[in-house]
Amino acid sequence: MNETPKGWGEDPRVGNWLFRALIVVCVVLLLLTPLAHHEVHFAWEDWFGFFAAMGFVAYAFIVFAGKAVRKVLMRDEDYYDRDFDAGQDEP
Repeated sequence: MNETPKGWGEDPRVGNWLFRALIVVCVVLLLLTPLAHHEVHFAWEDWFGFFAAMGFVAYAFIVFAGKAVRKVLMRDEDYYDRDFDAGQDEP
């Protein structure tokens, strides 16, 4: 049997390696946070990891908001295959 060769993006080891590399980069950037100078407007902005936590919360909000919007905007799978009469709206 001749199998079609997989590309590098289809290899699960590449995905695992990229995920681990992303974790390492995030941890290194978090540890370097105290070295970065930033102007503090509120006391909580000076907490260690505040901006990382705020970014995570914002990302999670966007994901869950997207799931909620999907329920509102979702069409049936065969919606565009249906044959509606010219003068009628959806059934």
